[in-house]
Amino acid sequence: ALPGPGTFALLTSTGKGGFRAGAAATIGLIAGDQVLLWLAVAGVAALLAAHPALFKAVQYGGAAYLVWVGLKLVFARDGKGSPVHIEPRHYARQAFLITLLNPKAIIFYMAFFPLFIDPATHRGGASFLAMAVTIAALTAAYCLTLCIFAQAVARKVRANRRAARWLERTAGVLLVGFGIRLGSN
Repeated sequence: ALPGPGTFALLTSTGKGGFRAGAAATIGLIAGDQVLLWLAVAGVAALLAAHPALFKAVQYGGAAYLVWVGLKLVFARDGKGSPVHIEPRHYARQAFLITLLNPKAIIFYMAFFPLFIDPATHRGGASFLAMAVTIAALTAAYCLTLCIFAQAVARKVRANRRAARWLERTAGVLLVGFGIRLGSN
Protein backbone atom coordinates (compact mmCIF):
# COMPACT_ATOMS: atom_id res chain seq x y z
CA ALA A 1 0.00 0.00 0.00
CA LEU A 2 3.03 2.29 0.17
CA PRO A 3 3.45 4.68 -2.72
CA GLY A 4 6.26 3.76 -5.03
CA PRO A 5 8.40 5.67 -7.50
CA GLY A 6 5.56 5.71 -10.05
CA THR A 7 3.27 7.44 -7.60
CA PHE A 8 5.97 9.97 -6.77
CA ALA A 9 6.52 10.58 -10.49
CA LEU A 10 2.80 11.14 -10.93
CA LEU A 11 2.53 13.48 -7.95
CA THR A 12 5.66 15.41 -8.98
CA SER A 13 4.41 15.76 -12.55
CA THR A 14 1.01 16.99 -11.36
CA GLY A 15 2.61 19.37 -8.87
CA LYS A 16 4.86 20.84 -11.54
CA GLY A 17 2.56 20.91 -14.55
CA GLY A 18 -0.99 20.50 -13.33
CA PHE A 19 -3.57 17.93 -14.36
CA ARG A 20 -2.36 17.66 -17.98
CA ALA A 21 1.15 16.77 -16.83
CA GLY A 22 -0.28 14.21 -14.41
CA ALA A 23 -2.39 12.73 -17.20
CA ALA A 24 0.72 12.47 -19.40
CA ALA A 25 2.57 10.72 -16.55
CA THR A 26 -0.42 8.39 -16.20
CA ILE A 27 -0.01 7.37 -19.84
CA GLY A 28 3.67 6.66 -19.17
CA LEU A 29 2.84 4.58 -16.10
CA ILE A 30 0.25 2.57 -18.01
CA ALA A 31 2.68 1.98 -20.90
CA GLY A 32 5.37 0.79 -18.46
CA ASP A 33 2.90 -1.52 -16.74
CA GLN A 34 1.91 -2.99 -20.09
CA VAL A 35 5.54 -3.70 -21.03
CA LEU A 36 6.12 -5.47 -17.70
CA LEU A 37 2.83 -7.39 -17.99
CA TRP A 38 3.62 -8.64 -21.50
CA LEU A 39 7.18 -9.55 -20.48
CA ALA A 40 5.67 -11.69 -17.71
CA VAL A 41 3.34 -13.29 -20.28
CA ALA A 42 6.29 -13.89 -22.60
CA GLY A 43 8.01 -15.98 -19.97
CA VAL A 44 10.28 -13.67 -18.07
CA ALA A 45 8.46 -14.76 -14.90
CA ALA A 46 9.24 -18.40 -15.74
CA LEU A 47 12.87 -17.49 -16.37
CA LEU A 48 13.10 -15.76 -12.99
CA ALA A 49 11.38 -18.74 -11.31
CA ALA A 50 13.87 -21.14 -12.94
CA HIS A 51 16.81 -19.02 -11.74
CA PRO A 52 16.09 -17.99 -8.14
CA ALA A 53 19.44 -16.18 -7.85
CA LEU A 54 18.42 -13.90 -10.73
CA PHE A 55 15.09 -13.21 -9.03
CA LYS A 56 16.88 -12.43 -5.74
CA ALA A 57 19.22 -10.06 -7.59
CA VAL A 58 16.22 -8.21 -9.03
CA GLN A 59 14.61 -8.13 -5.57
CA TYR A 60 17.74 -6.83 -3.81
CA GLY A 61 18.44 -4.32 -6.57
CA GLY A 62 14.90 -3.02 -6.27
CA ALA A 63 15.17 -2.85 -2.49
CA ALA A 64 18.44 -0.91 -2.72
CA TYR A 65 16.85 1.49 -5.22
CA LEU A 66 13.92 2.18 -2.89
CA VAL A 67 16.23 2.77 0.08
CA TRP A 68 18.40 5.10 -2.04
CA VAL A 69 15.41 7.19 -3.20
CA GLY A 70 14.01 7.22 0.35
CA LEU A 71 17.30 8.44 1.83
CA LYS A 72 17.53 11.15 -0.83
CA LEU A 73 14.07 12.35 0.26
CA VAL A 74 14.91 12.18 3.98
CA PHE A 75 18.21 14.04 3.68
CA ALA A 76 17.31 16.50 0.91
CA ARG A 77 18.26 20.06 1.77
CA ASP A 78 15.67 22.77 1.90
CA GLY A 79 15.52 24.89 -1.22
CA LYS A 80 17.22 22.26 -3.42
CA GLY A 81 13.98 21.03 -4.95
CA SER A 82 12.70 17.49 -5.01
CA PRO A 83 15.32 14.75 -5.37
CA VAL A 84 12.87 13.00 -7.71
CA HIS A 85 13.44 14.97 -10.91
CA ILE A 86 10.76 15.20 -13.58
CA GLU A 87 11.45 17.50 -16.51
CA PRO A 88 8.67 19.46 -18.22
CA ARG A 89 7.53 18.10 -21.60
CA HIS A 90 8.86 14.65 -20.72
CA TYR A 91 6.27 13.55 -18.17
CA ALA A 92 5.07 10.46 -20.06
CA ARG A 93 8.55 9.28 -21.05
CA GLN A 94 9.99 9.70 -17.56
CA ALA A 95 7.03 7.99 -15.88
CA PHE A 96 7.40 5.12 -18.39
CA LEU A 97 11.09 4.67 -17.55
CA ILE A 98 10.45 4.97 -13.81
CA THR A 99 7.82 2.24 -14.09
CA LEU A 100 10.18 -0.07 -15.98
CA LEU A 101 12.76 0.37 -13.20
CA ASN A 102 10.24 0.28 -10.35
CA PRO A 103 11.02 -2.77 -8.21
CA LYS A 104 7.44 -2.91 -6.90
CA ALA A 105 6.08 -3.14 -10.44
CA ILE A 106 8.72 -5.63 -11.56
CA ILE A 107 8.05 -7.90 -8.61
CA PHE A 108 4.29 -7.60 -9.04
CA TYR A 109 4.32 -8.55 -12.70
CA MET A 110 7.07 -11.15 -12.46
CA ALA A 111 6.05 -12.84 -9.20
CA PHE A 112 2.42 -12.07 -8.43
CA PHE A 113 0.85 -11.73 -11.87
CA PRO A 114 1.71 -15.30 -13.03
CA LEU A 115 -0.33 -16.64 -10.10
CA PHE A 116 -3.42 -15.57 -12.05
CA ILE A 117 -2.41 -17.52 -15.14
CA ASP A 118 -3.74 -21.06 -15.14
CA PRO A 119 -2.33 -22.91 -18.18
CA ALA A 120 -5.26 -25.36 -18.11
CA THR A 121 -8.05 -22.80 -18.24
CA HIS A 122 -6.76 -19.65 -19.88
CA ARG A 123 -7.85 -18.83 -23.41
CA GLY A 124 -4.50 -17.74 -24.75
CA GLY A 125 -4.09 -14.17 -25.87
CA ALA A 126 -7.69 -13.26 -25.03
CA SER A 127 -7.10 -13.96 -21.31
CA PHE A 128 -3.92 -11.91 -21.26
CA LEU A 129 -5.52 -9.09 -23.23
CA ALA A 130 -8.45 -8.98 -20.78
CA MET A 131 -5.98 -8.75 -17.88
CA ALA A 132 -3.98 -6.04 -19.66
CA VAL A 133 -7.08 -3.95 -20.38
CA THR A 134 -8.33 -4.38 -16.81
CA ILE A 135 -5.01 -3.30 -15.32
CA ALA A 136 -4.81 -0.31 -17.68
CA ALA A 137 -8.36 0.80 -16.83
CA LEU A 138 -7.79 0.47 -13.07
CA THR A 139 -4.48 2.33 -13.32
CA ALA A 140 -6.06 5.13 -15.36
CA ALA A 141 -8.95 5.54 -12.90
CA TYR A 142 -6.66 5.53 -9.87
CA CYS A 143 -3.98 7.80 -11.34
CA LEU A 144 -6.36 10.39 -12.79
CA THR A 145 -8.21 10.57 -9.47
CA LEU A 146 -4.86 11.00 -7.75
CA CYS A 147 -3.99 13.79 -10.23
CA ILE A 148 -7.15 15.69 -9.33
CA PHE A 149 -6.37 15.34 -5.63
CA ALA A 150 -2.68 16.19 -6.11
CA GLN A 151 -3.44 19.34 -8.08
CA ALA A 152 -5.66 20.63 -5.28
CA VAL A 153 -3.15 19.75 -2.56
CA ALA A 154 -0.11 21.03 -4.50
CA ARG A 155 -1.30 24.62 -4.30
CA LYS A 156 -1.64 24.41 -0.53
CA VAL A 157 1.64 22.58 -0.01
CA ARG A 158 3.57 25.09 -2.14
CA ALA A 159 2.30 27.81 0.19
CA ASN A 160 3.58 25.95 3.27
CA ARG A 161 7.23 24.88 2.86
CA ARG A 162 7.32 23.30 6.32
CA ALA A 163 4.43 20.95 5.48
CA ALA A 164 6.03 20.14 2.12
CA ARG A 165 9.30 19.21 3.82
CA TRP A 166 7.48 17.05 6.38
CA LEU A 167 5.62 15.22 3.58
CA GLU A 168 8.86 14.69 1.65
CA ARG A 169 10.65 13.23 4.69
CA THR A 170 7.66 11.03 5.57
CA ALA A 171 7.62 9.65 2.03
CA GLY A 172 11.35 9.00 2.31
CA VAL A 173 10.98 7.08 5.56
CA LEU A 174 8.18 4.98 4.04
CA LEU A 175 10.32 4.16 0.99
CA VAL A 176 13.30 3.20 3.16
CA GLY A 177 11.03 0.97 5.26
CA PHE A 178 9.54 -0.69 2.20
CA GLY A 179 13.01 -1.22 0.71
CA ILE A 180 14.24 -2.86 3.92
CA ARG A 181 11.15 -5.06 4.04
CA LEU A 182 11.55 -6.03 0.39
CA GLY A 183 15.22 -6.86 0.90
CA SER A 184 14.63 -8.96 4.00
CA ASN A 185 12.18 -11.38 2.35
